Amino acid sequence: MPPPIEVPQITRPYDGCGKCFVALRRLSRKTDATSSPSRQAANVTAAVAAVGGHIIAWADDWEVSGATDPMTRPALGPWLQNKKGPYDGVAASAVDRLGRNLVDCLNTGYMMRDTGRLLVTYGHDGPWDLNDPADENRFTLEAWSAQMELRAIQRRNADTTVSERGKGRKRGKHAYGYRYVRLHPKAAVDHVTLDHGETMPKDVQAREDAAEILRGVARRILADTTGSVTADSEAARLTRARIYSPSDHLRVMNGKEPRGLPWGGAALAKMLVSEASLGLLMHKEKPVVGEDGRPIKIAEPLWNRATHAALVRKLRLSRKPRKKRAQSGTHLVSEITVCGVCAHRMYRTGSPVAMTCKSRWKGLTDCEPSPTILVSTLEEAVTVRFLSEYGDHAFMEMVYDPGNGNEEALEGLRADRRRLRDDRAAGLYDDEEDAQWFQSRYASLTADIKRLEAQPIRPAGMVSRPTGETVESEWIKAQDDGERRKLLQEFGAKLRVWPAHHTPRFVITFDPEPEGNEEVKNLEPPASA
Repeated sequence: MPPPIEVPQITRPYDGCGKCFVALRRLSRKTDATSSPSRQAANVTAAVAAVGGHIIAWADDWEVSGATDPMTRPALGPWLQNKKGPYDGVAASAVDRLGRNLVDCLNTGYMMRDTGRLLVTYGHDGPWDLNDPADENRFTLEAWSAQMELRAIQRRNADTTVSERGKGRKRGKHAYGYRYVRLHPKAAVDHVTLDHGETMPKDVQAREDAAEILRGVARRILADTTGSVTADSEAARLTRARIYSPSDHLRVMNGKEPRGLPWGGAALAKMLVSEASLGLLMHKEKPVVGEDGRPIKIAEPLWNRATHAALVRKLRLSRKPRKKRAQSGTHLVSEITVCGVCAHRMYRTGSPVAMTCKSRWKGLTDCEPSPTILVSTLEEAVTVRFLSEYGDHAFMEMVYDPGNGNEEALEGLRADRRRLRDDRAAGLYDDEEDAQWFQSRYASLTADIKRLEAQPIRPAGMVSRPTGETVESEWIKAQDDGERRKLLQEFGAKLRVWPAHHTPRFVITFDPEPEGNEEVKNLEPPASA
């Protein structure tokens, strides 16, 4: 982790002298070798001293683009919005540290003028006076120059990106689960490889194997037959396990401090269904097609085409309206405890924490008396019963078998042919020369598809296999009660609770082969192209 950039000491707080400055520093990219912060600090200090002022605070905006409005910058914005206390002006090492947008710079300068505050930059003699036409023109010219430089940088970056994409090379941010490999720190990207946490600090490498994290999520979602494992519930599980979210993972890879952001279910689902997981070069969420009419492959895939198709179908099913949402909490008996009188679900409430039936309170039934029982009583009973009955059983896991590979290759060829057909329908390949190329490529893909269709295919699907563990060892290894509840649900655990006067007070039942989610268990094969 790189050392934090030192913030110069404040010699005097705000004293109302009329020259109490907020010093601002900004940098779009910050690395270990960055020297600009110290140069900016020296220049700002000199500029403030030249006007006889002093600095009361430093507003440092690192990793902030010059295109960002100063009013919305994390450090400077609150000062400009009068949320941080009184000050008499702002000081910067240059006008382009205010920003690289002409309108934003002018708005900030005029705001300083109209509120009676000072604006100082290094290299300008005294505070800027925007009531003076000469000073106003010079300030406008420097702001305009900063904007022109930003536009030139953006144009160069865009041109380089297009050029590199045409050569089948990756630029920009890589997908989660992958990382760039450079032959030396300042070299261009040599190739893309799976991210197994090699660039992370040693104390978190095992936990931050991004490729295996995504593969594990995919396995859990595909193996689920109850509908209780979704992208949202997996996002909550990863957050609870303190696994860095994709943005924090990227920050730590680049030697920066994580922000502690949680995982998002929608973002996780998008990663799982993206064809970037197949190791393809992507642009605007679509694979880049090479001269041979096929997507350009730049890295090893996280999984094969058949698994990708299964994930797309599974996550599409999970977006359908649900009678209940997937559990994301960590309570052991939540969701599996029902009222023995009215059969409605019971909820946690009170202190000490108890499970109680709320159907009468909600006006759903006239269940009275509504049963209430301590959560600790149910948790102890279900744990003892479950482990005594199933603890020594071999633990079987449901895994996705991609088949013998022919189905994967066939689906890939079909996807390539569909892509060509869609491009033709969108008006591409209408010229005579392009049409001939399209016809030859389409015919070649069709011939390859027919050749594979004639070969035997072991279809992809879910299979059950032993893990070498017992149910009890899996129970002990679970990271929290949310994971243990998932085990109970896989064995069809159900707790029925009656009021205190009833005998028995509660009953625990198991159905090791629950019906599950039939839509998910009976996945249809991919549609033929």
